[in-house]
Amino acid sequence: MRKPDHNAVKPSADSLANAAQGFAKRGPAPVHLWTPDFCGDLDMRIARDGTWFYLGTPISRIPLVKLFSGILKREGDDYFLVTPVEKVGITVDDVPFIAVDFEVADSVITFETNVGDHVPLGPDHPLRLKFNDKGEPAPYITVRAGMEARIDRKSFYRLVDLATHHTIEGEAWLGVWSHGTFFRFMAESEL
Repeated sequence: MRKPDHNAVKPSADSLANAAQGFAKRGPAPVHLWTPDFCGDLDMRIARDGTWFYLGTPISRIPLVKLFSGILKREGDDYFLVTPVEKVGITVDDVPFIAVDFEVADSVITFETNVGDHVPLGPDHPLRLKFNDKGEPAPYITVRAGMEARIDRKSFYRLVDLATHHTIEGEAWLGVWSHGTFFRFMAESEL
């Protein structure tokens, strides 16, 4: 269990949003450079479907969700909202982002997330598949700083339509090419 710094000021969603506002116009905040003391957990949660909740209520203002996503940081399996002076823990049910669409241009597949990030599938932003107990795939793409987006079902089906066959070390695979890298879905022997 994380222990808060009892000398730190108790942050709120408003104080975090105000701090994030200054970075919103300049792109993602440099949270990797910020190391404030842990202030405690905030009753904020990102549900598996990408909905952000505060005090049990969905946050319906998309610009506010985008602000919070810009100050999100992952450390190990924990997620935090971070400013230069505050660090609060939040709950993430699966991953913090959902890839809701993609486009293909110049042999690069670029995903768009529910918070407006554009992520080119490639060596710096790899794809991974996780299979549930029924053998159903759940695809993920790395967005930034160890945080991932789960690719929504419609986008994954579209991605599968782009799949080609490629042989790696004598084994035939089904997958997609992007940024000159082949991303495997499944061995053809498992089809």
